[in-house]
Amino acid sequence: MNFKVSKRIFYNALQVVSRSISANSPLPSLSGIKIEVSEDHIILTGSDSDISIQKILNNEDEDLNLIVKETGSIVIEAKYILEIVRKIDADEINFEIVDGSLTKISGLSAEYKINGMRSTDYPAIDFSKPSQQFSIDADILMKIINQTSFATSDKETRPVLTGVNFKCKGNKLECVATDSYRLARKEVELEGDNNFNITIPAKSLNEIVKTIEKDGKVNVCVSDKKAQFWINNTLIQTRLIDGSYPETERLVPNEFLYEMIVDSRDILNAIDRASFIKNEGISIVKLSADSKEVVISSKSQEVGSSTEKLNVISYTGDPLEISFSGRYVFEAVRTLATPTVKIQFSGEMKPFVIKNNEDDSVLQLVLPVRTYS
Repeated sequence: MNFKVSKRIFYNALQVVSRSISANSPLPSLSGIKIEVSEDHIILTGSDSDISIQKILNNEDEDLNLIVKETGSIVIEAKYILEIVRKIDADEINFEIVDGSLTKISGLSAEYKINGMRSTDYPAIDFSKPSQQFSIDADILMKIINQTSFATSDKETRPVLTGVNFKCKGNKLECVATDSYRLARKEVELEGDNNFNITIPAKSLNEIVKTIEKDGKVNVCVSDKKAQFWINNTLIQTRLIDGSYPETERLVPNEFLYEMIVDSRDILNAIDRASFIKNEGISIVKLSADSKEVVISSKSQEVGSSTEKLNVISYTGDPLEISFSGRYVFEAVRTLATPTVKIQFSGEMKPFVIKNNEDDSVLQLVLPVRTYS
């Protein structure tokens, strides 16, 4: 293997691929990036066996300046190749296998020799395309992930809740995340008919967000074992989470007795100010509302108390007192990214929903907290 390539483009590609690599991989080869060089392109692959990222570089990429003297492949530990390529102060860098797996990386007056691993030691990853495919606007996919993945569970006791459920019938895609105490749901319409029900790890979705470019389309291919996201010349492949996702539709109330419309910044700031007062590390915020005023408060026997009158656009319904996790409501309102939010309540101990006042495709639900004060 012997080739020359643009440092900037190659380094950017290495950074993308390296995001799939775990620092604590059980397989030594999976701590590395696999570099495969053909006559007119380079394929970079990284994986932690749960998520795999593959990046293809070819001379159609502007300023790649790829010159291949000898084809071949090698695996080089990710942390070393990233550091070496970053530190070489040259526009173009040279790679050459000089002896077995010893690889020379050079540019201008700098030269490194580093021990690689044979590509035959790298596990075979099946990148074949599943037959069920659809295309989605990149910005819509970003919204789906940003407005749902935060509500997944970070506890492995119920693995299926650590992912976002993607369920499609016909052209309607419903994406749901819950950790049993809150729920986030986003619905979009796709072109063409599809039928699948899969759960994708939140960790994988968050890596996809980092790779998506806001303009353009993302091609998604799914089976009952894996999902692929094709973003230009980058492929992100993720395993799915086994197990049936719980039926969440029954959690969402059908009728509401109280409704409040409020400026998003006002309620975010009020919750933020109240949330520093915590009980056992958790900020419980109380909302007291009637036709005259709405008050946000919090208190702790150890710390003290906080009370703030909230400026609301409108409130309808009888007087209401409800307590909830300040963090859950803060995150739900923030991810809606809208100037105003509508909050609808069914009762003091029933789940309540937070919506974009002008977009019914997204819904956030939070369970209240029982307090004894």
